[in-house]
This record gives sequence, structure tokens and C-alpha cells, in this order.
Amino acid sequence: MRIWGPLVAICLGTFMLLIDVTIVLVALPSMSRSLGASLSQLQWAADGYALAVAAALLGAGMLADLHGRRRMYAGGLVVFALASVACALSPGMGWLIVARIVQGLGAAAMFTTTLSLIGTLYSGRRLAPAFGAWAAVAASASALAPVLGGLLIQALDWRWIFYVNVPLTVLALALTFRHIPRSTPRRDASRRLDVPGLVLFALGAGGFVYAVTEAHAQGWTSPHTLVPLGVAVLALAVFVPVQRRGRHPLLDLTLFRRPAFTAAMLTIAIGEGAVYGILPYTSLWLQSVQHLSPIGSGLVLIPHAVAAGLVAVASGRLMPKPSPRLGATLGLVLSGLGVGAEGFLTPASGWPALIGGLILSGIGMGLVFQVAASLALGSVPAERAGMASGTYSTCEQLGYALGVAVFGTLAVSATTGSLHGKVADASGTAQTLTGGGADTLVTHAPAGQRPGLEHTLHAAFAAGHNTLALTAGALALLGAALVRYLTRTRRTAPGPDTASAPPEEALAG
Repeated sequence: MRIWGPLVAICLGTFMLLIDVTIVLVALPSMSRSLGASLSQLQWAADGYALAVAAALLGAGMLADLHGRRRMYAGGLVVFALASVACALSPGMGWLIVARIVQGLGAAAMFTTTLSLIGTLYSGRRLAPAFGAWAAVAASASALAPVLGGLLIQALDWRWIFYVNVPLTVLALALTFRHIPRSTPRRDASRRLDVPGLVLFALGAGGFVYAVTEAHAQGWTSPHTLVPLGVAVLALAVFVPVQRRGRHPLLDLTLFRRPAFTAAMLTIAIGEGAVYGILPYTSLWLQSVQHLSPIGSGLVLIPHAVAAGLVAVASGRLMPKPSPRLGATLGLVLSGLGVGAEGFLTPASGWPALIGGLILSGIGMGLVFQVAASLALGSVPAERAGMASGTYSTCEQLGYALGVAVFGTLAVSATTGSLHGKVADASGTAQTLTGGGADTLVTHAPAGQRPGLEHTLHAAFAAGHNTLALTAGALALLGAALVRYLTRTRRTAPGPDTASAPPEEALAG
């Protein structure tokens, strides 16, 4: 267990924190019935966690450098478990959303250390398989979460998707203290946590996601949208010069001068946002329109999980030094084609219509996870591994959070357009429908109108989902083109500077 023990401890924590990104997807209808929730609240139950992870990751990475990576990882596990219990005990949606945000802070402390721990504990021939195993866990966790969540919800209750984290955390802590050695923190008296940078980044990311999430309910011209959007823009505008001038910045912006590093960040952010950003609405379609059970809804996603996991492991073995042009570009192309193939539903479509696209996007995301993670660390000096790991994880979670928020607003807008002229209150009906309330709308209609209304609602939901899938596919393909551009090879003859430059510096950008 000297070789596998640390990796099992790291991967168990990674699996838990990534499972909790998407495990709530199959629970959304149950949460809505149990606690009473609007689409915005359901979005925040899914998005608040990912946003907290993204906002806190860079700060957690700096704290890990200052106080030790094992200590930060173990502390994150404890916070994650306690917040999971709070989620399970939630009496209402407000409590649940707050508990999910705290849970995300614990997950950030765990997530920011995973890649840097692997990079520290493994080297040589063992490094690529270790990355492959981690990438397989990361790739499969997001897609397996709905299956595991469905099992727990159907057998017990939606609250058990959070209770189950407690025994897993105890096991992860035991493995951590037994197999992961203490790391020596940096003894630099002048180095402090970049509090201004942390606050500005959290305000920028949080304000933007909040504004987009509320836009479909409040409107883009409402103060509820414009004020947080203005705060976000101002915070991010101030964040950049603060980081440039800081002695120990939260984020070293000079890393983005390396084309391979920038390509890795774009690859994971766009892949996460495009492929997993629409999953909440796919899950709602499967359960509220197709009337699948939570476990049935989760099983539909199994092909994606299997494809992603197998490809991540295989690419880790076959591409120990992944090509940014081949791996990242191909991964995004396949992801885009796969998710786009899910955009041809009709009112009569059943769940099999999704399978081909799910498999193809799984193959693409398996490449994305493995290649982007390896590039993120391989394109920077070893002493910057902690910051590179934190930046990678931040882009991953921020991509997901923004994807859920943007596609939520697009879902309501597209569904409202489909219902316009067909129902009395197109906007209100769209809000209820996209929140998983198809059966509620049909039940409250006069008996004679129910068959026609049900067909209309199914058609509107399918049209809305198609808009999301095709938009996500186009986004991924656009991202592939951008990554290909960033990773193009210089055609000029190498001079004395380029001859000695590391591989990532020989890429134009």
C-alpha cells in the first residue's frame, strides 16, 4: 500500500467532492416536493456548492502552501462531512443552500491539494498512471453521481445523498493520516494569505453567477440582476491590477503567458460548462417528462460515465506526455459533437435518444480530464504546482457553475418562446415546467384539456433542451478551435532562446 495507499486516499476525497457536484441532480424533483422550491432555488442547490469551490480554491491553495497540504486536505474533509450533515438536516431551501456553500468551502480545501499531492508523491513512470487513475475518478464521479443518488433516494430518502459522506470521510481521513506524509510548509514570514484578492475574486465570480441565475426570473434590466452584475464586473476589474502588483498574489497571472497552461484552463472550463452544465435539465426531463425514477434517470447516464472513465485511464497510459493539440482539441471536439447530438428530441422521444450523444461526450470528457490535468502541471515549474493545481480546479468548478447558471436562464427563455401563444401565462408556465413541475401543471388543468396540454409541455421542454444541447455543442467546438489556435507550433527556426525553452514555451500564443 506504499504506492497505492496515498492515491486511494486522494482519489476517495476527490470522488466524494466531485460526486456532490452532480449528485443533487436526480434529487432536484424530490427536494422540490419536500421543501418547496423555485427553479432559481434548485439552481442554487446545485450551483452554490460549485461556486463556493471555485471561489475558495485559490485561497485554499495558498493556505496549503503556508500550512501544509496534508493538514489542509484533512481539514477540508472534516468541514465537508459536517456540512454534509447540515445539508441532510435542512428544514428548508435557504438552510440547504447555505449548507451547500459551506460544504463547497470544505471541498475546496480538499480539491486544491489533490493534484499537487499527486505531483509531489509520484514521479517518473508512476506519475502518468497516477494521473490516469485520478482522471478516471474525476471523469466517472460526475456521471456516476446521479446513479448513486438515485439508488439512495429510491431506497431511503434524498437526505441520504449527504449522510453517506460521513462514513466515507472517516475512511478517507484514516487513509490520509496513515499513508500521506506531512508536507513541510513554506517558512516565509512575509508570505500571507491574499485576502483582498480572495474577496475580490469571490465577489466577481459569485456576483456574475448570481446575476445570471436571477436573470430568467427578474429580467436582465432588473436591479436584482444589474446590481450584482455591476459588482462582479467592478470586482474583477480591480482584481487584475491587485494581482499584478501583489508580492504574493492569489493568482500569478503570468502563468497565462504560457499557451499550454492557458489551453489547459480553457479546455477544462469549457468542457465542464458545456457537457455538465446542461445535466440538471436533462435530469429534470428524464424524471418530470419521461417519468423515470431517480435510479432510472441515473442509469441513463451510465454509458457516459463508463466511456469517460475508460478513456481517462487509457489516455493516461498511452499519452504519458499528452499533446495539447491532439488531446485537448480532440477531447473538446468529441464532447461538442456528443452533447450536440442530444439536441434533437421530439415530444415522442424517449431516453434512448440520448445514449449515443452521452457515449460520445463521455469519450471526449475522458480525454479532457486527463490531458488538461497533465498539461496544467506539466506546463509550469515544479514550485508553481500548487497554484497551477488550484487554478485548474477553479476553472473546472467555475466552468460548471457558469454552465448551470447560463443554461438555466437559456432554458427558461427557450421554453417560454415555445409556449408563447399556446398557454395563457407562457413565462410562469415555463418557470414551473423547467423546475420539474410538468405533472403539477397537467393536474391543475381542466380534465378535457390535459392530453393537449401534456403534449404541449412535452414539446416545449424538448425544444428548450434541444436549444441547450446545440448551444453547448457549439460552445465546445468553438473552444476546440481556440485551443488549437493557442497550441499551434511556431514556424520560425529555433534560436538560442527557443532552443533551451521548455516545450510549453515553444508554443505560440
